[in-house]
Amino acid sequence: MAYQPMTLVDLAGRLSRQPDAKIRWKHVWEFLEEYRWEPADKRADLLLQEPPMTGDARWDVLLAALAEHLAAQLDRSPPDWARSRVLATPWFPSPLPSKRMEALVWAPAAFRKHGVYLSVRDLDAA
Repeated sequence: MAYQPMTLVDLAGRLSRQPDAKIRWKHVWEFLEEYRWEPADKRADLLLQEPPMTGDARWDVLLAALAEHLAAQLDRSPPDWARSRVLATPWFPSPLPSKRMEALVWAPAAFRKHGVYLSVRDLDAA
């Protein structure tokens, strides 16, 4: 079997099967690592198909914010499916006050738009 990079659909499946938030973040970082290793002309393909719901609206919206953020880096519009996924109440994944302040300052625009506040540094840490 040939190697296939993780797509957002694959990531959603992993998130839906894992209740532990720490492990969920490891899956997100694994996706980002695989995404970074893909050739630029193949990256958009990993974002296009709408991922199934994970059972937690916050993580569903995080996937949309991630898709929009990564599409913008490719100078592309976000996938159509990502536009409707927005939280009514902002989500700060970290309970630490210092991380919340950092997220208010450094959250990428796509994440702010969707109501997810995490620092771009958290995405780069992967």
